Amino acid sequence: MDLHLSSSELLVNTLKSKSREDPVPKPAKNNKKARRGEDNYYPQTSSENPESLELERISLLTKLKKRNNEKTVREKMARTFEFRRKEVVDKKPDIKNLLERWPGLFQMEEINAEFLRVTAVPLLTRFMAQLDKHSPQLLKIIRKKGGTTKAKTAIILEFLDQDADADIRRECILKSLIIYLGERVEDLIKEYMISQKDEAEEELQSTTMALFVFRDNSSFLHQPRDIGIIIDGVEVLNELPSVVAGVAMVFGLCYALNMEYPRGFRFTFEALQKIMMELDFNKMTSKIRKLNRELNTAQ
Repeated sequence: MDLHLSSSELLVNTLKSKSREDPVPKPAKNNKKARRGEDNYYPQTSSENPESLELERISLLTKLKKRNNEKTVREKMARTFEFRRKEVVDKKPDIKNLLERWPGLFQMEEINAEFLRVTAVPLLTRFMAQLDKHSPQLLKIIRKKGGTTKAKTAIILEFLDQDADADIRRECILKSLIIYLGERVEDLIKEYMISQKDEAEEELQSTTMALFVFRDNSSFLHQPRDIGIIIDGVEVLNELPSVVAGVAMVFGLCYALNMEYPRGFRFTFEALQKIMMELDFNKMTSKIRKLNRELNTAQ
C-alpha cells in the first residue's frame, strides 16, 4: 500500500468504492492516485458540503456571462476545485458535459490555474521558459540527426534563419522535437488554409484531441488567423496566441480533465512532462532519458 496516499485517495481506491458495473472488482483498477507527478491529484475532503458547492457552481455560470469579472471567477473556481476535481476523477464526464457544467475550465487563465492546483507547478511560464532554455542544445541534437528526421525538419528549421519572432522560433523547435521523437506533427497540430474550412470541420469532428490552426497562407512567418483545441470532436478553445501556447494548453487540459495524452504522442508528451515541466522526472523511458542526458551535457 502507498503510505503517501491521502485519506481521500485511500477511500476511493477501496473495493467498496469501485464501480458497480465491474463484474469482479479489483483493487488495482481505476486507482485514483497521481500518475504524472500531480501534487494534488485527489484533494482532501473539505468541510463544505456538496450542496453548497453545487450552488456555488451555478453562481459561477452566471458570473462567467458578465464582463470584467475575472477576479470573481478566479475566486469561485478556486473555491470549487475540490468539488470539480472529484467530479472529473470519479465520474469521468464527457467533454460536452464538462463544457456545460464548468465552462470556466476552458479558458487559458483557468487552465493555468487548475494546472497549478493539481501539480503546484505554473503551466505556461515554465513551459515557455524551459523550451527556451533547452532550445540551443535541442537544435544541435536535431540538426545532427540524419535520415528522415533531417529531411522532415530541414524545411521547418529554415524559418529560424528568416528573422522569425519568438513564437515562431518556439513553434519550429517544438515541431522539430516531435519529428525527432518519431511522431507525426500533423496528427497533433492540424493546419488548414482558411479556404479549407468546410473540409477542416468535417475532419475535426472525428478528432480525439488536437490543436487546429487556420492560416491565410502556408508560411510560418505569418500569424495564424485562428488557433484552437478540439477534444472528442468538440471545439473547447480558440483564439489562442500561438501554436506553442496551444500545445501547452493541450498538456494542461490533460491534467485538468484527467485525460490520457493524445494517442500517438507518447514520447512527445513524456518529454514535455518530464523534461520541460520537470514532473515525475525520475521515471523516464530510455528514449527520453537519452534526450535529457544530451540536453544537459553542455549546460
